[in-house]
Formats: sequence, structure tokens, C-alpha cells
Amino acid sequence: QVRLVESGGGSVQAGGSLRLSCAASGRTFSSYAMGWFRQPPGKEREFVAAISWSGGETYYADSVKGRSTISRDNARNTVYLQMSGLKPEDTAVYYCAATSRLVIATASGNYDYWGQGTQVTVSS
Repeated sequence: QVRLVESGGGSVQAGGSLRLSCAASGRTFSSYAMGWFRQPPGKEREFVAAISWSGGETYYADSVKGRSTISRDNARNTVYLQMSGLKPEDTAVYYCAATSRLVIATASGNYDYWGQGTQVTVSS
């Protein structure tokens, strides 16, 4: 069982930056690949970024590529999403998720555990 708690969301102006954190409980955090998803108002949840269990492999949605960096600290049981150049269309509830799959997954159905989400609001 893995419990995930996101933090770091907030309200920023367009062009600003935020770093989201996701703290995981459990001793097996390093065996899970992790992902970030987001759900904009009135829309479906969508993939943002993912990182392998070791941190050696990452993958990004085209919408955030070049503006976001996913990383993890297995000693701290934490995964991060650094976002810069934020746009109003980045406004969403951001969720982190954990999957026991050995490879990075972009589909939400492949993830086993989810956090409660953190709100990011970007104003123009």
C-alpha cells in the first residue's frame, strides 16, 4: 500500500513557476514508477509526466515538454514536478500517482495509487 500526498500548488501569474511535491508513505517507494496527471476544469484527467523507479527515465506530455521537469528523491520518498513558464491552460488539479509497472506508463488506468490532488491556478 502506498499513500500519496501532494503539495505545492497555488495561484501564480502567467509565466511564473511552481514546484509540486508528492510525499509517499511506505518502504517500497523506490520500486514504483511515478506519474503526474492533471484535470483541468470541466475536462478529463490527462497525463503530464512520468519517471521510472530509478529516475533514469522520464517522459512528458507535449503540452508541458520543455517547461516542466519531473524528478524523484527515493531517500525522501518524494517525487517533484517543477513547472515554469506557466500558462492559464495549465490551470488544473494536479495528481501524483504510483504504478508497480516496470516501465513508465502514461495511461491513468495503469496506476495503482493516487493522491488527493493539489490545485494550480494560473492567471493571465
